[in-house]
Amino acid sequence: MNIEKKYLDCILVPIGILLMVSYHLWLLYRIVKHPTKTVIGVNEINRRFWVRAMMEDVAKNGVLAVQTLRNNIMASTLLASTAIMLSSLIAVLMTSGTNGRSSWFVYGDRSDLTFSIKFFSILVCFLVAFLLNLQSIRYYSHASILINVPFKKMSQHQRHHHLTAEYVATTVNRGSYCWSLGLRAFYFSLPLFLWIFGPLPMFFCCIALVFMLYFLDITFQFGWAVGVIEEHGHMDEEFGGSGRS
Repeated sequence: MNIEKKYLDCILVPIGILLMVSYHLWLLYRIVKHPTKTVIGVNEINRRFWVRAMMEDVAKNGVLAVQTLRNNIMASTLLASTAIMLSSLIAVLMTSGTNGRSSWFVYGDRSDLTFSIKFFSILVCFLVAFLLNLQSIRYYSHASILINVPFKKMSQHQRHHHLTAEYVATTVNRGSYCWSLGLRAFYFSLPLFLWIFGPLPMFFCCIALVFMLYFLDITFQFGWAVGVIEEHGHMDEEFGGSGRS
């Protein structure tokens, strides 16, 4: 019976993790190839438009732009603080005694090695979330200065204006990407936390999480076409989608 329990961990846990990783690889493909059919892709496009609109009149929109970026910095700071606090908690649990741990399990391997692997996996997720949110704060801090650069007074060339706005938009989007990846690390920690209580809760959580993320990540409401022209003159993004009937 003990061998069967170990096999249950060895089978269900890798399948659950593979399911989560496969979904995110598919989502990455959709973001790259069909950005207007994903929430992340649509938000990336709209952030570029927002940056251009803010930089059209720095004197009028500068305060609004900085306040908006400051709100994003506060959101990243909250997640980073939460991640490092949970990392400290997990570290304490890893170094605590093993008394009473067996009663936590519903079904599965109860060895000390498996327990250490579970806690270490959760700890890695929280540390990754912490580092990614730090990077998000870094990019947003840079963008809060760059977005107020009076580039129209510095140069009269439209090409320079376009390149400056694109660079600022890229910086803002990188901050948003890091924030999104940090949030995904929190999502990954949920099934790993339920793994403490056995492989069955972890496996079913992976399935439920993939279904939930699908409806949060996919959109069919961005039904118009737009192109963004790169400096070399070709369309780097070609958007368009049909609405869901």
